Amino acid sequence: MDFDTVRVRLGWNQERQSQLEALGDPSLVAARVSVEHRGAYGLAGCMVDTARLAGRFRADDAGWPSVGDWVAARAEGGGGIIHHLLPRASLLERKRPGANRAQVVAANVDVVFIVTSAERPPHLPRIERTMAVVAAGGARPVIVLTKADIAADPEGHLRALASVSGGARCLASSAVTGASVDGLAAELPSGTTGAFVGPSGAGKSSLVNALLGDQRLATGAVRLIDAKGRHTTSRRELVELPGGGCVIDTPGIRELGLWQAGDGIERTFDDVTALAAACRFRDCSHREEPGCAVTAALASGDLEKDRYASFEKLRREQSFVERQQDPRAATASRDRWRAINMQHRARRRVDPKLRDD
Repeated sequence: MDFDTVRVRLGWNQERQSQLEALGDPSLVAARVSVEHRGAYGLAGCMVDTARLAGRFRADDAGWPSVGDWVAARAEGGGGIIHHLLPRASLLERKRPGANRAQVVAANVDVVFIVTSAERPPHLPRIERTMAVVAAGGARPVIVLTKADIAADPEGHLRALASVSGGARCLASSAVTGASVDGLAAELPSGTTGAFVGPSGAGKSSLVNALLGDQRLATGAVRLIDAKGRHTTSRRELVELPGGGCVIDTPGIRELGLWQAGDGIERTFDDVTALAAACRFRDCSHREEPGCAVTAALASGDLEKDRYASFEKLRREQSFVERQQDPRAATASRDRWRAINMQHRARRRVDPKLRDD
């Protein structure tokens, strides 16, 4: 097998080749993590199918490889040993449920397909949250409305999704009829990696199967009583597509907890941040201050109240996560809001518009 050609199809490029050569060990070969086993990793793009971690990784479990990562490995003792994790070009991660640490969903992803089922009206705050996480990780989002063949109003669902997409592409698809499957494939030329994220039962695995042209991944029915799906995908797996490119199917994720998504929130809600930049006061809290562009837009209807509420909720959550990560951030946040409240009280004393009497 020509592994050089396989690696290029998987996304290998000259920059990654330079990173490998910089390690200074010609016995190391490049490979991409395709699946995580218990205590081992499945590799693609080299003669080693399965490898374990070198002992040096044990001291830093946060730096372990994940599906989609490029690693430098060596064939040893009838198997393989991963010695280095190459730098990531993008990283889709979330806050690990119940713990103050990050959990990698997928690495080195170019496009993330945010999947939502047409069986019910789309949950727009969940879409906005996922868009923020994707933007923070450096990937490009595409919103996919699945099961369009059974939707009562697929065009209405698409309009709702477009209203929070920030210009990202929105597709209505069906694994049954094949609608938009070609459009999804067009987003994944050779050397490109996509990841499908969304809740259980949204149709992620069915779409991957449609792209593959077979039923490689397990799919399951959705409960009729509440339209909730079963977790048919139990692990992340990278698979190569026949027409080039590859995809990572992920287990159902009801909600992506924010980790380091501050920049992603700003970019996802660029309409809100643009309004905030036009406020009279740089430290405007968008409550009662005169000259607040945000409250003016809310009053006129130019900014939807639900969208602003979603923006504020994500900002508060991200601020809480940052304070947990760094006690100094908690002190800085308290000092900032203390200063804002003092300034606001001072303005109330001199500005009749802000007085209660």
